[in-house]
Amino acid sequence: MGGDTGIPVTVPSAFEFARRFPDTELLLVGLPDQLAAAVSRVSKQYSDVAPSRYRILPASDVVSMDDPVEVALRRKKDSSMRVAAQAVKDGLADACVSAGNTGAWMAISRYVLKTIPGIDRPAIASALPTQSGGTTTVLDLGANVDCTPEHLLQFAIMGTALAQVGKAGASPSVGLLNIGEEIIKGNEIVKQAGELLRNSSLNFYGNVEGDDVFKGTVDVVVCDGFVGNVALKTAEGISRLFGNMLREEFKRNIFTRVMAVLAMPVLNRFRQRLDNRRYNGAALLGLRGVVIKSHGSADVFAFGFALQRAREAVANGLLERTTTAIAELTLAHTMHETDCLGDSL
Repeated sequence: MGGDTGIPVTVPSAFEFARRFPDTELLLVGLPDQLAAAVSRVSKQYSDVAPSRYRILPASDVVSMDDPVEVALRRKKDSSMRVAAQAVKDGLADACVSAGNTGAWMAISRYVLKTIPGIDRPAIASALPTQSGGTTTVLDLGANVDCTPEHLLQFAIMGTALAQVGKAGASPSVGLLNIGEEIIKGNEIVKQAGELLRNSSLNFYGNVEGDDVFKGTVDVVVCDGFVGNVALKTAEGISRLFGNMLREEFKRNIFTRVMAVLAMPVLNRFRQRLDNRRYNGAALLGLRGVVIKSHGSADVFAFGFALQRAREAVANGLLERTTTAIAELTLAHTMHETDCLGDSL
């Protein structure tokens, strides 16, 4: 029900996703009458998706994009967000995806599913493309505006765990997003977080700057949600600006149009790498369930990638692996602190 567009995007995208992945079943959560009408229209186009593979899970309320968190939690107890998160907790669903109000989605998911032991606050994490063709895992991307140094350390642990999924024996490098590489740079919270990270068992690279995210300098970049969300939206804006500039340039004269045709295969590959829609779908790490946040302005194509992220997370055992990795890394961090304390004594 959520996002800037809602059902006209989410329902067609869900059916397209179901066609691409026939081993997946769907629970469409929301206002039953509206969903039933949308399903009736869309299912005709996707007749190859058997009715047994999808069903409507009714909710009597919807959290709007501008609802305060307290309204979503206290007054809308049968919202589509709440019902979806509860479905994961009850084992009806393996994962849940929403394009709705980010703050409400995080708060509801945290309230219903609770956090993994050792984690105070969940964080939004996503992989962003690098110039080398790889990705950098960045967190937090908007869930926590005000953070303590300890929260940033926990984000680093979660980000490391996520980056380790499917990479046995890997030791991902962690960078702390700052206004400079020097230790003395940044506000007091960032400075203290840097000290905690340097004294941790993590593979801490040091401070990194904004351009390091896309250079691929480190595997994981840690920051608070305010900085992370601004960085994410800026990158998305630059991507759209570049695409628009290319289109305008190709319209200028016959020479550029001819050159564009010749260069189209290369340009298409480049455009795909920069297309932020292909990176849609951020994991809400630290919860006892797989929860994915889609961009609110996602179209059918982009929302499909958020659904795909959820499927991949379940198929690769992200929750189990992340929980194990967090426990191991937290234990290693505790033992490291104990050793340091013993040395000082």
